[in-house]
Amino acid sequence: MNPAQTYHHAETFELERGGRLPALDIAYHTYGELNAMGNNVIWVMHHLTANSDVADWWSVLFGEGKLLDPSRHFIVCANNLGSCYGTTGPSSLNPETGQPYLDTFPPITIRDIVHAHRLLKDHLGIRKIHTAIGGSMGGYQVLEWNSMEPGLFGCNILLATNAKETSWAIGVHETQRMAIELDPNWKKGNIGDAAQGLSLARAIGMLTYRSFEIFKQAQTDDDDRLDNFKASSYLRYQGDKLVKRYNAYSYWVLTHAMDSHNLGRGRASIETTLATITAPTLIMGINSDILCPVSEQQYLADHMPNATLETIDSTYGHDGFMVESDQIQQKAQAFFKKLSTLPG
Repeated sequence: MNPAQTYHHAETFELERGGRLPALDIAYHTYGELNAMGNNVIWVMHHLTANSDVADWWSVLFGEGKLLDPSRHFIVCANNLGSCYGTTGPSSLNPETGQPYLDTFPPITIRDIVHAHRLLKDHLGIRKIHTAIGGSMGGYQVLEWNSMEPGLFGCNILLATNAKETSWAIGVHETQRMAIELDPNWKKGNIGDAAQGLSLARAIGMLTYRSFEIFKQAQTDDDDRLDNFKASSYLRYQGDKLVKRYNAYSYWVLTHAMDSHNLGRGRASIETTLATITAPTLIMGINSDILCPVSEQQYLADHMPNATLETIDSTYGHDGFMVESDQIQQKAQAFFKKLSTLPG
């Protein structure tokens, strides 16, 4: 992973649910150069456990001739507020106490994450964003930002996302947090607390990120064993893998933030808010996604005046937005060709 840059916002950062942060650090990566017209910005908003180095975690779409091409585009990705990859979050030091926030980190919402992005945008001197891209939780941010600054974006690309967190997804998140709560080392005052609970939470999540078909294809045993199944070792591996790079406090905070996602909160309605997002938008759903099914993307397309819905054929489930690079690239290129506008 390439090192991130950091923007330090020295003023108090007020939060939607009434909390506050005395200061805010925003970790971010940029790639390429802002052109003289300032019209080649692509801003990528990341999913739950990612970082700001989009060239690392979305490498299949990054490079010359691809959707994210630093030879033509000025690409920006900021680490989300509440994460543990450099932006202020539970593992950060509270400047008022000199100790990590941990479980004292205030509750945040998707709107708070977007407000942090807006501070970074102003710091970077960006006045127009050609394309906003976000999958899953990143799509929540794209929609919120469009509703806050409707004239900022030339177009949007949304993948496996929706206008309001579903009761199904909230139930999944609550189950994951229950796993963390049951860890006897939860809230013991250390950044590595509840590692076992976090591992279990990740394993639970993997059952919704993937699909029946991909488990059948990749995790079915070809012998008559009675134990030590492929599916078992796969889920344990995925849980242990996350523990090595993430912490339970950020997972706790950000799953709650995802649950807060509701484009209509404090506004007339979800439908009327979606109607105000007039930038041309490519929406991609994945036909095997059980976490955020295509019906959720269809709802977006039905209520956004300049939206186009495309379906990705995949057995990978929700994770298809990270895996199916060829289909995403092809559909994005067709979208830009139809608009007769390319960033850069």
